[in-house]
This record gives sequence, structure tokens and C-alpha cells, in this order.
Amino acid sequence: MADSDGLGEAATAAASAPATGLSPPRGWRERLRAGLAGTGASLCDTIFKFIDAQILCGTYRDIFFDIRTNIFMQKAWRERNPPARIKAAYQALELNNDCATAYVLLAEEEATTIVDAERLFKQALKAGETVYRRSQQCQHQSPQHEAQLILCTGFLIGILGSLEKYNSKIFKFQENSCEGRDTNVLVYIKRRLAMCARKLGRIREAVKIMRDLMKEFPPLTMVNIHENLLESLLELQAYADVQAVLAKYDDISLPKSAAICYTAALLKTRTVSDKFSPETASRRGLSSAEINAVEAIHRAVEFNPHVPKYLLEMKSLILPPEHILKRGDSEAIAYAFFHLQHWKRIEGALNLLQCTWEGTFRMIPYPLEKGHLFYPYPSCTETADRELLPTFHHVSVYPKKELPFFIHFTAGLCSSTAMIALLTHQFPEIMGILVKAISMISRTCVEFL
Repeated sequence: MADSDGLGEAATAAASAPATGLSPPRGWRERLRAGLAGTGASLCDTIFKFIDAQILCGTYRDIFFDIRTNIFMQKAWRERNPPARIKAAYQALELNNDCATAYVLLAEEEATTIVDAERLFKQALKAGETVYRRSQQCQHQSPQHEAQLILCTGFLIGILGSLEKYNSKIFKFQENSCEGRDTNVLVYIKRRLAMCARKLGRIREAVKIMRDLMKEFPPLTMVNIHENLLESLLELQAYADVQAVLAKYDDISLPKSAAICYTAALLKTRTVSDKFSPETASRRGLSSAEINAVEAIHRAVEFNPHVPKYLLEMKSLILPPEHILKRGDSEAIAYAFFHLQHWKRIEGALNLLQCTWEGTFRMIPYPLEKGHLFYPYPSCTETADRELLPTFHHVSVYPKKELPFFIHFTAGLCSSTAMIALLTHQFPEIMGILVKAISMISRTCVEFL
């Protein structure tokens, strides 16, 4: 009874809520707080009953159903148990069949084949486009309509903010971020559909989807769709198109990655690798094209020094992790896993890489302190990679410069001489007896021989 009475008082308070006017009536927050103070219901149940009571006008009901669905999806994304995540996604779909993020989660978590994942992503695309169009329409409404919309959403925030004992569980709805959220969801879905097409062998279809995405949403360079496009174009052996993409994104003002640096090195290596020979190069020197290829390899190795060992199969490959760290071992594994076949396809490319990649470390004697073309190599990558990669994998660290043998021999000889001198000074009698014993043993051995 307490619950129903409380909701009744809340409904009375909300009857004067800002549904059509531009300013809320006086005292509605206080009456709402009083109505919900003794309910004893959970935060989500109170909000859901409140919304389902049809207190708000029908014009804005879609917004509040989206909020209700988002509460379930926030729970799903934060849940660590996969069955619980899937269950929460299905609950969100029961509330709203156009919940694109629920289909995305099911495609990522429940689908067992790429075909099943593609089917769910297509459903997500249909739902995502509907929500995106709706957010675009809301963006272009009249100023009075937008003011009413903000007041209406602010009203629900007022409901949540009034429950002080549930402050840690408040779901803060930000109307201004809806458009960006819907855009990001739509771009993610289309990108995943492109990757499904790539895995299923429909490479030209994948390239078309990626190109359309890059034209439709040019500001989203941080999503790195161009890296997926580079790999697909390399599979088609469309090297001119790869060069065009690199000309746009391999810019000093844009962030770099192993895919960009090593693809640029691969294209320059491709022009000289079939005729390259270490013996010939040592006799006549390097041509200008070969110098450009070697410099490109040195640039790529400076950015991520772990990649060559995987490309040259000096270390065993594993499945790439879900997340990668730029310039780290995880990025090297992900790049080599998807691009090794492209290096093998070009004759002599791996041979040129093997002959030249270690020369990078002669150019950068102190890589953790000062770089050549990039910032100094970060020393924290090993710790982060150990968290990203499985425990059975031996994490690659920055290749340390090995000292020549004679330096180790000289250091050992000096250390042993100093130790003998110290012992002779401290214990002269014992050292004299030891020297005589050693000399007698040595003479006996010589006489025996």
C-alpha cells in the first residue's frame, strides 16, 4: 500500500510537470520528493512504474522508453558474466525492439559463427538507422520544441535526483550527447558489417562500406576505419588505392599505428625487393629506391620494434587480444596476424626486412630517452601488455642493444684480476699456498702430456 500511495502522490506532483510549458510549476520537486520518500521500492522499479503510469505527454514517451532501455544496456555492458549480459540484452529488446546496442551485444557475445553475427548486425543496423534519423529530426526542431524537450528530460533527472539515498545509482541522461551516441553506434555497426563481409570473402563489398563510412563521417578518424580499409585493399592487391589512402592518413599531424607505418614500408619495399641482394648491395651500395625502402623500414621499426620478429616468424603468433596498445607487443601481434600474408605475397619483402630491421637500433642508441622520428619509446608498455595478453605468451620487450663479446671478456678479466689482488692483500699466506698448489698441478699436467 505504501508503494501505491507513494506513486499516487508522485503522479499528482507530476501532473503539473513541464510537459507543454517552458517553465515548471512551483513546488513540483517537493511534492514529488514527498511522494517517493516512503515507497521503499528500488530506484529502477520506481522510475519504471512512474513512466508506465503515462504521467508524461505522448510526445516525449519515446525518450523515456529509450532511457529505460539504456538502463538495462548499461547493466548488460558492465556485467562480467556473459549469460547475464545476454539476458539483460534480451530484456532491453523486450522493452524496445529498436535497441541497436542490444543486437550488437548479442552479435558479439551469443553468435557462434560470422554468418549469425552478420545477421544480428543487420538487425542492429536497421534499428540504429531508425534511432539515428529520430535524433537528427530532434536536432532540427524549433527552439521552443527543444526547450520543452530539455525541460522534459530534466524532469526525469529531477525525479532521480530527488532520491538522495540512491545517489550512487542515478542514471544521468544527457540529451546533448544523444546524437553523438547514436552516430557512434551506427558507425560501429557498419564497421562490424564490413568486417563480417571481409571475413566471408566479400572483400569489394567490405571496401565499399568502409569508403562510404569515411565519406559520411569524416571527423571520426580516431575510429581507425582506414586501417581496416588498408588491409582489405592489400588483399585485393590494389596497391595504388593503398597508396592513396596512405597519402591521406600517413600525415605528421595524425596519429600513427603499426598498420600505417608497416604498410608504407611494404609499398616502398615492393618496388625493390624482387631484385635486392645483400651481396650486390654491399659491393655497389644502395640505390635511391632501396634507401627509401630501408628508411621506411627503420621508421616502422622505430614506431613498433616488436613486429619484425612476428613477420619473420622468429616468435610464434597467437590470436590477437580484444584490446591492443599502440607501440606495444599486443599491436605487433594484431598487425602480424592479419598482414603476414601480404608480406609473403611480395617476393623478397621479408628478405629485405630481415637484412635491415636491426639497423634501426644503431640509429637510436637510447630509445627510452630520445627518439629519431617519434617520441621516445614508452617504458610502460610491457606492464600493460602483460594485462592484455594471455599468461602463456612470452611478452616481447624493447630489443636491448647487445654488447660485443670482447667487452664482456674484458669486464670479466678486470673483475677477476681485482678480486685476486684484493685477496692477496688481505690473505697473503693463504694466497701464496694456493698459488704454489696451482703451479704444481699445472706442472704435473704438462709433464703428463
